[in-house]
Amino acid sequence: MSRLQERETVPDVYNLFLAAVLFISPWLFKLTISQGRIDIWVTSAIIGILSLAAIIAYRDWEEWINVLMGVWLIVSPWLLGFAHTRAMHLSIGFGVVIVLLALLDLFLHYEKSHPDEMESREGRAHQ
Repeated sequence: MSRLQERETVPDVYNLFLAAVLFISPWLFKLTISQGRIDIWVTSAIIGILSLAAIIAYRDWEEWINVLMGVWLIVSPWLLGFAHTRAMHLSIGFGVVIVLLALLDLFLHYEKSHPDEMESREGRAHQ
């Protein structure tokens, strides 16, 4: 079995797909606010690179940076001044999903690398 098949990579593949969609979204949704477009392009490029790196060689820090990038997408409309725009709605929506997928990937990796702890917790719960 290859290293790629040994890990749960589905959340990383989804994050890579979301990063690609987020990258082209300024053209798809005709975003006119330049701060929003630039923020979305830069953040989606970082998320895409990190997701691709996590698919190739998983490291926890890659997922934590994806969590931070998702949180950045959520708060950046107010920090960069494009609140109440179409770019804000895209940024927040994609940010929430990216954070959830990165946290899911961290949980799945932890569960896979610590199976004895998970089994002992399940055993105590059934008693």
